[in-house]
Amino acid sequence: MGHPVMIGVAGGSGSGKTTVARELYQRFQDDSVIMIEQDSYYKDQSHLTMEERAQTNYDHPFAFDNDLLLFHLQELLHERPIYKPVYDFTVHNRSKERVLVEPKKVIILEGMLILEDPRIRNLMDIKVFVDTDADVRILRRIQRDIRERGRTLESVIEQYLTVVRPMHLQFIEPTKRYADVIIPEGGYNQVALDLLATKIRDILKAKQRAGSSEQIPPGA
Repeated sequence: MGHPVMIGVAGGSGSGKTTVARELYQRFQDDSVIMIEQDSYYKDQSHLTMEERAQTNYDHPFAFDNDLLLFHLQELLHERPIYKPVYDFTVHNRSKERVLVEPKKVIILEGMLILEDPRIRNLMDIKVFVDTDADVRILRRIQRDIRERGRTLESVIEQYLTVVRPMHLQFIEPTKRYADVIIPEGGYNQVALDLLATKIRDILKAKQRAGSSEQIPPGA
């Protein structure tokens, strides 16, 4: 099928990066696409108590199992299937469930710190950073964590002030300099999404042409 194209979509919590990734996913369904979320690769914490897990800094690079994520991305790029882990945010731990992911022509990797690790960053054909004002991001995070992750308003605000904001400034914001494309306003920026989709299709065509030429024996 030619070498897969890998697009990384990064940005702060509540920036709209997931919306951008899903929008791209919808646009490339006919071209065979998979989505890998960095959130699935939080480290297994079975050895910790529930109280200890709740104290984990989930916005720090050390919270992620980047070695496993790197291995899985390399497998997909070599057109081999993987079993993606599943993370259960209600118990702050990796589930026993795993999801079979077959290799596809387009790989979308989405997560707040995917541009932080150079090993993972260097696998990407396009690096995207979704840039959204902090006040918008905290409001979105409040809505999501209460609705989807069973958190209280007080716990979300405390976590934002003590962990999320300082970690964003220390680790996430600096990775913006690695991005090929910076998208303001996330999934609502249709012009940026159109341009990005066009670029991805160009890379797909180039890789398919390169793959075809590799298969022609010398002197044929």
